[in-house]
Amino acid sequence: MSKLLPTLYIAARIGLPCPAVAEDKKEEKKEEKKEEKKEPTSFTVADGKLAFKATGAWKKKTPKSNIIEVEFEAPAAKGDEIAGRLTIMGAGGDIKANIDRWYGQFLQPDGSDTKEKAKVEKTNIGGNTVHMVDIGGIYKDSPAGPFAGGKSVNRDNYRLLAAIIETKAAGNYFVKFYGPKATIGETATAFKDMLQSLRVTWPSRVRDPSTPFP
Repeated sequence: MSKLLPTLYIAARIGLPCPAVAEDKKEEKKEEKKEEKKEPTSFTVADGKLAFKATGAWKKKTPKSNIIEVEFEAPAAKGDEIAGRLTIMGAGGDIKANIDRWYGQFLQPDGSDTKEKAKVEKTNIGGNTVHMVDIGGIYKDSPAGPFAGGKSVNRDNYRLLAAIIETKAAGNYFVKFYGPKATIGETATAFKDMLQSLRVTWPSRVRDPSTPFP
């Protein structure tokens, strides 16, 4: 302790940070981070038949299109000017055809085939088949929506994480999460966690098969 006092005195005299004070500041920052962590946002689609939990870091938004049931905004990563966008909607049509349509929304800077560079995975979540897609490149963004027509805007260095969820309770559902590559990369785990949280809530309890639903 006798050796430490002169050190603290000299540090204070020349304006260097005191070790004890620095430690206190580290603890304060840890506390601030704890306070910033928000609770997950629970939500449902398909008239309540499918339930999910999204990270509290995302902001729930009013959907830009009436065919979208739920929309979230993910904070832009440092250096990115545009936030990430997540949408969920019911969907029909062939699984392969819809994934091919997503390929068509991207161009590759080197002129190669987007399909060859995309990653596709088939998995199972809560008894539901899920087709996962990961695509990167130049995104042909349609600000008014994919079915609204109008001129598209090419956005460089974008990434799309998407999923088609096949359910018996509500048919197929599309989940799309896209934006600047760094922004999507920072919250890719949160996207996967949201998909893993999927729960089919209808029927909500086991019933006698001979008893009809009301």
